[in-house]
Amino acid sequence: MVESVVGIKGKFLEYKGKPLVRQGNELYYGDMSDKFILFLMIMSYKKDEKLNVQFPDKIMIQIIPTNGSQEVKKQGGANGLFEALDLGSAWLERFNRV
Repeated sequence: MVESVVGIKGKFLEYKGKPLVRQGNELYYGDMSDKFILFLMIMSYKKDEKLNVQFPDKIMIQIIPTNGSQEVKKQGGANGLFEALDLGSAWLERFNRV
């Protein structure tokens, strides 16, 4: 767990050592001190009838700058949260290396 993110105190989930924060259908992944973060938006849900639960299905993925600009550097989609985080984290690593 991460203890603070850019001055915000508290505990956050981590994925591959970086903070993962969810607000409604939006997820933000990455370190705000890097040049870019990953933005994920859950576009639809699937329902598991046996378990009677819903889980994220279609996910929009975007690489966005941390400097406040609205410019989207890369965009795509994925089926399921794991696929979206796996693909998006690879993009994020490449963009933050440059």
